[in-house]
Amino acid sequence: MAALWMIAIIVTASLAFVSVVIWLENRRKEREAHYRNEMAHRIAEAKDPEPLLAYVREIERIDAGRSRTKARTAGLIVLAVGLAMAIFFYWATPGTATFLVGLIPCLVGAALLLLSEVVMRPRPRTD
Repeated sequence: MAALWMIAIIVTASLAFVSVVIWLENRRKEREAHYRNEMAHRIAEAKDPEPLLAYVREIERIDAGRSRTKARTAGLIVLAVGLAMAIFFYWATPGTATFLVGLIPCLVGAALLLLSEVVMRPRPRTD
């Protein structure tokens, strides 16, 4: 009976922690968006559009770099998990082909890496 209470407490604490982390992340994103909009508004009031365009381009370049890094990191993690699964299933069930299950996350990880390196590659500026 005590084990069930411990499990309930651990699950409740974990979910509370996850909800606080998500709330903090959303608050940070809102704050960043507010500061970006304030900066764009101040630059737009200057009557010269060139600094505003340069600011927007720089923000887009930074965001593209962040999303490319996130895709690369996710691809490496999923690829490593797939390799670990394949090795585990190979040793856990010798003589069977269950280790091929690890190919599924391996291929997903490879696709994410390919996406981050080929599709999301920064393009040269054409100004």
